[in-house]
Amino acid sequence: MALSPLLRRYDHALLDLDGCVWVGDAPTARAAEAVTALRRAGKGIAFVTNDSRASGEELVRKLWGQGFQASLEEVVTVGGALQHLLAERADRLRSAFVIGSDAIAEHVADAGLRITNGTEFATRADVVIVGLDVRMTYADLRDGVQALDRGAELIATARDPLLPMPDGPWPGAGSLLAALEYASGRRAATVGKPDPQLFLTALDRLGDGRALVVGDRLDTDLRGAAAAGLDAAIVLTGAAERGEAEAAKDPAPVAVADTLASLVLDGTAT
Repeated sequence: MALSPLLRRYDHALLDLDGCVWVGDAPTARAAEAVTALRRAGKGIAFVTNDSRASGEELVRKLWGQGFQASLEEVVTVGGALQHLLAERADRLRSAFVIGSDAIAEHVADAGLRITNGTEFATRADVVIVGLDVRMTYADLRDGVQALDRGAELIATARDPLLPMPDGPWPGAGSLLAALEYASGRRAATVGKPDPQLFLTALDRLGDGRALVVGDRLDTDLRGAAAAGLDAAIVLTGAAERGEAEAAKDPAPVAVADTLASLVLDGTAT
């Protein structure tokens, strides 16, 4: 199927995953068809996500399982951005207390930091890392707060308050981070959207050309695209409601569409 007039104007599409390409374990309507059409039209594709629960390899397997063709090079994760940041600070950050998934812990370890969770040094880490962690306990919050009280840095994957799921929204990484920030009085540095780094990494991989960001959140996808100097379109399969998306200014989306497929295939975006 032919692309919409909007997508024909761009060389690359940077696609958010949660709330755009899929919701939970189900793809949004005709999303696989939309991605296939982008490929057939010769568009560069990157899948860009703030979700820190899975590794790049796991996300590639999930994409294939839902009917999408994808390579590891096309998947840009917040965990990879975190690893890059920590490696750059390895001269002063040697140990980390991690609230996050196994994938995030692996990225932290691959950056050369010693993970202090479950040891007598848990509250003496140089940095507290916060990502989405569905197993987080009160003890994790306690140890994190105590490490921060002793002077540890605070770095988070993202500030997303919610994660779109089929049964309704789940608390996102930002909700967990808020508890630590409130208890410690500290403000975390973040590496995920709306920080532009994920989009800039995607552009480095895709090469020259005009790129469109497609996502479901105004606070992360739209603002992150603007920070990277890119246009963005908002789809309504995740967090954003049509009224707020159409009313958004500075930045404003170039289009609002019901789904990724209607944006890419049908030309019905407004």
